[in-house]
Amino acid sequence: MKNGRNTAGKFTTGNTGRPKGARNKKTLVIESLLDGQAEALTQTAISKALEGDGLALRLCMERIAPAPKDKSVSFPLPDMNDAIDASKAASSVLTAVSEGELTPIEGTRVMGLIDSYRRTLELTEIEERLQALENA
Repeated sequence: MKNGRNTAGKFTTGNTGRPKGARNKKTLVIESLLDGQAEALTQTAISKALEGDGLALRLCMERIAPAPKDKSVSFPLPDMNDAIDASKAASSVLTAVSEGELTPIEGTRVMGLIDSYRRTLELTEIEERLQALENA
């Protein structure tokens, strides 16, 4: 048994390995080396970017103007009060994708939202019916 592991390399009973939240030793060493040097390193990266170093320029630009994670989409959707309305909304998303108003990826994401909302509506309806049956 080495480092709390059995011959197969798995942790032995009662030994879960590194405690939750514990940091990797290499990461801690690197952080200690860089501690106090952040300003100098940043200034060096900026200087190299201004001199035309492409990698340094990209690094700086990614910090100034990071790539957007997601963008909002705007197109008409009918009100959804039941599963039939959700079906109409899904149809309008397909139309928007086919007409180029939405990209296929955007359409897929909106369809996922519609489907989640439809399931919520269905569960709400089932809950209301169950309450009505219990009260009767």
